[in-house]
Amino acid sequence: PSALTGVLVAPFIEELTKALGPILLLVFRRREWSGITDGLVYCGLSAVGFAMVENILYLGGLGYASGADRYGPATGIQQVIAIFILRILLFGFAHPLFTSMTGVGLGIASRTADRRIRVLAPIAGLLLAMMLHGTWNLLPTLTQATGEAVIMLYGFLGLMVPVFFGTVGLALWLRAWEGRLTERVLPDYVRAGWLSPPEVAALSSLGRRHAARSWARRVAGDAGVRAMRGYQSAATRLALLRDGTLRGLDRKPADQERTAREERELLDAISAYRRFFVGRDPQAPAGVWDGSRYHLRFPDGTERAVDAPDEPVVPIPVVLAPAPAPMGYAAPGWPGSRSAPPWPPTHH
Repeated sequence: PSALTGVLVAPFIEELTKALGPILLLVFRRREWSGITDGLVYCGLSAVGFAMVENILYLGGLGYASGADRYGPATGIQQVIAIFILRILLFGFAHPLFTSMTGVGLGIASRTADRRIRVLAPIAGLLLAMMLHGTWNLLPTLTQATGEAVIMLYGFLGLMVPVFFGTVGLALWLRAWEGRLTERVLPDYVRAGWLSPPEVAALSSLGRRHAARSWARRVAGDAGVRAMRGYQSAATRLALLRDGTLRGLDRKPADQERTAREERELLDAISAYRRFFVGRDPQAPAGVWDGSRYHLRFPDGTERAVDAPDEPVVPIPVVLAPAPAPMGYAAPGWPGSRSAPPWPPTHH
């Protein structure tokens, strides 16, 4: 029966096929995943593509063709407009919302070294997506069977709206989580001399990142803003890369070598972006960060070493010292010697 197909069969087939692309991407290109945010993006895009094709079929077949065949072109156009308003304008978020549950499971799997979680998290997310999709399809089925339109209204307000805003809240929390991650992970690079404390502080929240971009625009114009955006992106990727290493995601020697190479590339990119706005603020003294103290040069020509404050000034001064060795797998030593820690690190 069509009702049973819509509630049980369609959600199973559709959610499985929408998840297939992101699953293959996770299996064969795991390094393209940085966590749940990527899961939401990849699965959301897959679901939008599916919904676009499905909506075309509904608009052309169930909408225009059926109406035109029975009552003429005018009726077909009316049905197209009605379906467009309902399926695209009002409920266009439904398919991405369902599949985002799968994205959460895949994102969790991408950030863990536990093989059980790598298998169970995607399965749990996929099942939740199927259940949510099936429940959504059940609402119009019950409405049509009972003639009670209030069922659809209550289901929309009681189920879909809370899930929608919950997913939006999760996405915003994940953005903030990236800032907290930089605060936990990037101090290793501060001790090694690659970053200064204010730079880490400037990455710790969305508000501070915006303030850093505004500062970059003031001291270096549009080029400074673009450089600051690139800098923030590279620094976030660096934090995610090192966090993955701390979690033990790279077990094969080839993966470890690739991580060390990516780390070097990101550090080089950070240094290149920094040159667009370093030393251009006339309100700040010229300074060098050596991994433990600032060496500041003041307008009267005097120089002195200054300890980092407990609450760093955002977003300056920046690193001007010679670049130390990266913190890759093969690098010996510890940041105190301006080289990298032993790998894997024994601290957080």
